Amino acid sequence: MRAAVMRDWSLRVDDIAEPVAGAGQVLTKVLACGICGSDLHMLVHGEESRRLSAEMSADQPPSALSPIMFEPHIDTVMGHEFCCEVLDLGPGVSNLKQGDIIVSFPVTFDEQGVHGVGFSNKYPGGYSQRLVVNEMMSIKVPNGLLPELAALTEPLAVGVHAVEKSRIAQGDAALIIGLGPVGLACIAELKMRGIGPIIGADFSPRRRALAEHLGADVVVDPREVPGIEAWRKIDGQKPLVVFEAVGVPGMIEQTMRMAPKDARILIVGACMQEDRIHPMLGIGKELSLQFVLGYSPAE
Repeated sequence: MRAAVMRDWSLRVDDIAEPVAGAGQVLTKVLACGICGSDLHMLVHGEESRRLSAEMSADQPPSALSPIMFEPHIDTVMGHEFCCEVLDLGPGVSNLKQGDIIVSFPVTFDEQGVHGVGFSNKYPGGYSQRLVVNEMMSIKVPNGLLPELAALTEPLAVGVHAVEKSRIAQGDAALIIGLGPVGLACIAELKMRGIGPIIGADFSPRRRALAEHLGADVVVDPREVPGIEAWRKIDGQKPLVVFEAVGVPGMIEQTMRMAPKDARILIVGACMQEDRIHPMLGIGKELSLQFVLGYSPAE
């Protein structure tokens, strides 16, 4: 089958072997797949990311649930924001059938261990024509939802998780810096929880319009009006929770500099490079920094 293959940190379109569904797994046809910022970062900063992952794994006790790390010189097919149609069933599959439209938690289990779909040498992700996932991690897409919309389930879950981790409550205000898919997902979840005011900041007019559509009370172009100034103008009194959803070096420091005293800052953007901050900024303002990753199966 055809796939966009990452090999030695470069991307090319090539033919790869067809995946086969094993026990408890289903073979699927990819209908839609999003491009995550972490995929783009992986192409440029993947070696550093692998090194840090290895360091973190070495500090933890051995676990059967630790994902198997991919090797960059062997073909890897990225893409973990996908919607698929079930084509074939592996042994033991009972709750799915051919033709079902599904989304899935992007991990696959087999006798070797846990594989991250889209970050695995064995299990290709959504930048391919077909992929294999576990039945137990899959969810049927309801009500004829378009595959392009269903594929947003994964980034929406990231936003849900970030908001949950923030412990934000009614009576707080929210500022979202970076209105890509995850920043927009944060806005949608904040709106559903009745949080307000919600301020969004991004350079893109299209993204700002989407943020308004999803429930932001104010959106600004930070080149013209800093997000923090918009908060001061519309409110300036409620406790502020800032979601940094850009994920490039310098953003944490910039967010700390603009944040008011006692603000809570959620680091949602996945920066894979080394970064620097001045701790005294956080000490002097008594800021709280919370780093977040991914989501739970329930989310």
